Amino acid sequence: MIRNKSKVSALCFATLAIFVASLTLAEATIGYLPPDLEEKSSARIAEKEAGIDYNARAVDNYRLPNNTVPIHYDIELTTNVHNGTTSFSGKVQIILTATEDTRTIVLHARQLTGFIATIQNGTLANAAAYNMTVSYETDREFLSLTPTNTGITLYKNTTWTLTITYTGNLRTDRAGFHILSYTDAQNRLHYMATTQFESTNARHAFPCYDEPAMRATFGVTIRHDPSYSALSNMPKNETASSTGVTVFQRTNVTIPTYLVAFHVSDYAYTEGSLHELPHRLYSKPQNVSDHQFGLVSGILILQSLADYYNVSFALPQMAQVAVPGKGGAMENWGLVTYGEQYLLFNKTTSTTSTQLSIANIIAHEFTHQWFGNHVAVRWWTYLWLKEGFATLFSYQAVDEVYPEWDVYQTMHTSDYQSALSNDGIGTVVPMTHYAQTPAEISARYGTSSYAKPACVLHMWQHALGDKVFRAGLNKYLTDNAFNSAEEWQLFEALQSAANEHRLSLPASINVMFPTWSQQSGYPLLTVTRDYTANKFTVQQTAFNDNSTVNSGRTYYVPFNYASRSEPDFRNTTATNYLLNVKEINITDATVGATDWLILNKQSSGYYRINYDERNWQLIAEGLVERPQAIHPRNRAQLLYDAYKFVSTYRLPHNILLKLLTYLPGEDQYAPWSAANAIINNYNAYLSGDADYDDFKYFIKSLVNNTYELLGVNDVHAEPLLRKYTRNIVVNVACLVGVENCLTDSNNKLKALISKNVAIEPNVRSQAYCNGLRHSSDTEYNHFLNELFSSSDATYRNYLLRGLGCSQDSKQLERYVNSSIDQTKSLTSSERTTLLSTVYSRGSTGLLVSIEFLSNNFETYGNLSESTGAANPLSRDIVSMSNYVNNKSQEEKLLALVNKVKTSNKVQANLETTVQTNMNVNFNWLNLNSKQVISFVKSYRSSARSALNASLLSVFVAVVMTISRFF
Repeated sequence: MIRNKSKVSALCFATLAIFVASLTLAEATIGYLPPDLEEKSSARIAEKEAGIDYNARAVDNYRLPNNTVPIHYDIELTTNVHNGTTSFSGKVQIILTATEDTRTIVLHARQLTGFIATIQNGTLANAAAYNMTVSYETDREFLSLTPTNTGITLYKNTTWTLTITYTGNLRTDRAGFHILSYTDAQNRLHYMATTQFESTNARHAFPCYDEPAMRATFGVTIRHDPSYSALSNMPKNETASSTGVTVFQRTNVTIPTYLVAFHVSDYAYTEGSLHELPHRLYSKPQNVSDHQFGLVSGILILQSLADYYNVSFALPQMAQVAVPGKGGAMENWGLVTYGEQYLLFNKTTSTTSTQLSIANIIAHEFTHQWFGNHVAVRWWTYLWLKEGFATLFSYQAVDEVYPEWDVYQTMHTSDYQSALSNDGIGTVVPMTHYAQTPAEISARYGTSSYAKPACVLHMWQHALGDKVFRAGLNKYLTDNAFNSAEEWQLFEALQSAANEHRLSLPASINVMFPTWSQQSGYPLLTVTRDYTANKFTVQQTAFNDNSTVNSGRTYYVPFNYASRSEPDFRNTTATNYLLNVKEINITDATVGATDWLILNKQSSGYYRINYDERNWQLIAEGLVERPQAIHPRNRAQLLYDAYKFVSTYRLPHNILLKLLTYLPGEDQYAPWSAANAIINNYNAYLSGDADYDDFKYFIKSLVNNTYELLGVNDVHAEPLLRKYTRNIVVNVACLVGVENCLTDSNNKLKALISKNVAIEPNVRSQAYCNGLRHSSDTEYNHFLNELFSSSDATYRNYLLRGLGCSQDSKQLERYVNSSIDQTKSLTSSERTTLLSTVYSRGSTGLLVSIEFLSNNFETYGNLSESTGAANPLSRDIVSMSNYVNNKSQEEKLLALVNKVKTSNKVQANLETTVQTNMNVNFNWLNLNSKQVISFVKSYRSSARSALNASLLSVFVAVVMTISRFF
């Protein structure tokens, strides 16, 4: 499941612009694994085989007693959602088996009422139905049912049929069985009912055993208005269905409750098939023309995954449904639901980014058809067993279908960096982490269940080799088919595959892998070279953003390396291991004293690497000499790691800045993405410095070449990542004032105004922002008026962000004043977000925003009825303090704070919070700015000297030539 795919930048650097909130999850109770890991792992295997849960807590047990288990459900639902009615009625028949003698059946139910229950002995013909008494426990959502006849006992191994009728209401919070609506082109309102059951919401639609290991078969019947149609996991049973009654075929495999799904609407569909498996894509009728990419991609991706795992898709249909307003996607088996923006692609208006996002999310949800559906997780402790694989294969499957996209670069810039950044904080729980209550289970949906396990699995895929990894996954899926699993079943399958392929490993996988799954964090490898003896030492410590923290954790670390003499990054299998020890010494005569050395080919291992300064210098020189000799993901990670080491005081700034000097020869997305984050962070701190021009000169020299190569115009049929790279490079170039960038961007706006030349979807955001940085008043006012008059929400969003990019104080004053001008057509949300687009874009916007609030704080605060920290006045003042980087700005902001601090529209500790934020910035400047400015000034001076020398050479040559004639 993807909860929300609106991607925040994965680069969680220590940035002036954004203060990263620490995760509130508690540190792992398991702790790190000690050196005697093998004995501990063996003990845990024994505990597992004995049925002992080593994560169990001495608190109220939210797990079902498991004295009965389901075999089959027949669900009947009646809904009149077509007219907006939220009430529904239901009937569920559950065939169940008693696993021990009991009189009470315990199920889950949520927000359901009117229970009437009976039970029949399923082993006797014409058995009588006995009434059941019903009790309900709210906290654990336990529905307990006991026969009223005291002589009835459910004896072990007997089968019973439990029937429950009930009523409920469609929810309005997009969870469980819920109601949604949309408006058509004629402004008519249409309703629909749909589901989102993961992780504990199936119990809202029908009483059930709502745990992932409690699999059963399902039959579903939905009664609805004849003008609507119903969908479920299985195809419609045409014979049994009638007008207004849709009966679905019984599932051919057992399914966990959270993967059951229904959808009732007046949707339209398109269809296709491959190898006789029908695929359909459903949406609002007006969006049918946007189906093609999602439908075709789905067909190709599903088959690609089946081929890779060598395990067929188990159900007889695949349907994809575009749901308005849904904040992610859900992998219901055979009936996958998506937010519309994650499935529908418009060839005219959608961006390449949208296209890649759609393919990525389809691949994520379709991977779940095997990992999570075909094999369920035994309990939510092992959520990563499905979400980690889904995240990894969201890239691998897309790479198989669209290899020209080079999507592993996007994995590197997103999930890989997100995992490293979050896991380095020191407060994130391990991948395997016990959760019991619905709230605890919900908290598991984060980087430790998605991004980190994807990266760890990716590391082992490369370390073991794809052939072994693939065989291991096939064994895992076949041995545990239509069942549930824990991590140990995966480890055993991978070990079996390694044995079959005669792969020699330094330790068993069920010993090595838990050092990654059962403890948080990851290693920092420190490489120290002996240049005279052709040796190097690799030492591991657990990485923490705070370099003074040493947890003592160690890991089984697979790695490999390349050098200037042997720069082959293709073979990524592990050549060496750190075997849960602190360090290893390696002698290699092929790595000469003048060679750079780079560990972790293609950046496939999940760790950071620091080198001695001489090796960093050799890498920097190698990047300048032959950047393409080093893999692009390694080039990117060298920058990411160097910046992280600089920001945590493990490396001096001059090393990082020297690394950046190779960028004139860089044209790939991942390295430029890393460089973009670094440049923007430096710029945020240094833009108020007296020598800021020297910094801008330095960045201009880095970006000019690539800017001239890519320009501002989208190019048809060029590689996908080239479009991504263009957007980064244009933003960097215009940020530091590259004249051609500012002129070219502004010319795109001029052409739009005067000649109605449309701006290409892929460059709209960049064109509006950079084109308006230095625009005429006529141009600026044109787009300001467009904001007030347009009804296109997407266009308004581009304008809202773009208008804040101006560096003209008068233009910005008109813009910010519109937020409190009730004659201007702005939504309440736009009025209170507009200001942030101004003060976040530089010193000019910050000062304009401070002055605006100084003069209008009461009016601005009254835009919202909220008080304290929730009010936009308080929120914006606190946010502005993050951008203050010189004393003049500090004085003006503190004067504003002094004006407003007694207002009930600001938080009580406003002054303290603002001062604390500014102090963080000034502390950074005090510690770092001299190093950075010294480097860029020296760089500029050297460039001038080189230019003067070049001019002198030309002059001498000219003089010598002329002298020949005299």
